Amino acid sequence: MIGFAHDASPIRKITLSRRGPFPRAAAICACAALSGCSGDLSTLDPAGPAARDIATLWWAMLAGSAVLFVLVMGLFAAAMLKPGFGGRWTERTWILGGGILMPVPVLALLLFFAFAMGERHLPWRGEHNPVRIEARAHMWYWEFHYLDYPDAAPTIGVMHMPARYDVDVIATSDNVIHGFWVPRLGGKVDATPGHETVVRLYADRPGAYGGICAEYCGTGHTAMTFRVEAHTPEDFRAAISGSAP
Repeated sequence: MIGFAHDASPIRKITLSRRGPFPRAAAICACAALSGCSGDLSTLDPAGPAARDIATLWWAMLAGSAVLFVLVMGLFAAAMLKPGFGGRWTERTWILGGGILMPVPVLALLLFFAFAMGERHLPWRGEHNPVRIEARAHMWYWEFHYLDYPDAAPTIGVMHMPARYDVDVIATSDNVIHGFWVPRLGGKVDATPGHETVVRLYADRPGAYGGICAEYCGTGHTAMTFRVEAHTPEDFRAAISGSAP
């Protein structure tokens, strides 16, 4: 920092000094916000079609909320800057217009968009014979059973799956309610004692993806993480057979 200040030209110094603290703070906040859009557990860094649709839905909801925010702030500014602006209409008109006519179209569009996105990724869509893996929640770790491969041994803390194939994960629990979630590959489902819930995952390419328990389940909740390793079909069979390098 000292060397940079010493070597900087006068023009550079003047440019920095004129920016002031607020633009610099805004730039720091923007960088921090953008850095949260990527990472092993980021829903905004998808690696599969289901996760991509979830990210698209998130951006659509952000856009919808921004539209409503601008409309509300516009009315607020008009009421503050133009005396008597709010008195042009009755209370009934404000309630109907501001409480129903303004938000309902935006919310209705988001609702139908969410239904359309979710319908495309229901477990019975896509491949007729997806790979089936049981994710069994314990306190506080995950155990994975490869239902279509009777000779495969269960794995603890690591779930192997083939890349570019539909994989139905059947989540269940032997104690309390947990939440199975691989943010970069798909949505979240609860792992409930005595029940089975299914979520479909798909990985665009081989790689490692982080997974977490998304339901508070006790003192070991924060450490109840796991890893999903997506392989080529050949490497997948080798991994679950115990012969992978």
